[in-house]
Amino acid sequence: MLENVIIDEDGHVDYHNTTITQNTRVSYPLHNIRNTATPSIGEQTKHIFFLTADAFGVLPPITMLNPDQAAYHFISGYTAKIGGTEEGIQKPQPSFSACFGAPFMPLHPGTYASLLAKKIEENEISVWLINTGWTGGPYGVGHRILLQQTRAMIEAARTGLLNPNYSYTDYHIHSVFGIAQPRICPGVPDSILSPRQTWNDDEAFYKQAHKLARAFHNNFKQFEDKVSKEILSGAPHFR
Repeated sequence: MLENVIIDEDGHVDYHNTTITQNTRVSYPLHNIRNTATPSIGEQTKHIFFLTADAFGVLPPITMLNPDQAAYHFISGYTAKIGGTEEGIQKPQPSFSACFGAPFMPLHPGTYASLLAKKIEENEISVWLINTGWTGGPYGVGHRILLQQTRAMIEAARTGLLNPNYSYTDYHIHSVFGIAQPRICPGVPDSILSPRQTWNDDEAFYKQAHKLARAFHNNFKQFEDKVSKEILSGAPHFR
């Protein structure tokens, strides 16, 4: 099956024709791909990773979410736009896309989030928020979190090196977002696990963190009437 392509009278496809769009798609049966798994069903997952790129520099590079927080962040679908990613963007802007793919969700996002939370609890799944954005300050001041560090954090979470149980000994609770950030992680300097410590300016950090928290709340107003109080409890706090 071909989508958004031009075909001539003889049935030949002109893949260079951009009359409709520059983005075309093709679908085909799995038997056209070598080495596919049959049936196409894997084992029950034990970890879910949400990816974001926080250009404001206030989210930790890795945090563990409880089921209600997972549902809240799933509905929010947060990332940030920065200069160069879209025309007209000069400074970082928060961007939200429900369920990390709003255009493809025919039902209310709360429906999917409630189902996700239910599956997480039933199957004892750990949910992690991975921030590949900025540390040491916002975009233009700090720097991107190193890819090798992100890989080390995901591997540590996936292999159980990060304790999957909440403990104030092993984790610090983010004072604004309420999410659990590990104090130590194999292969990663302790200094980058706490975004506040990388700023060296508590006042500026909290001002930025509360600004982003307000953006979360403002975006979530459109969903509040159709989600549970438990999901709403996963929201960040702000002044």
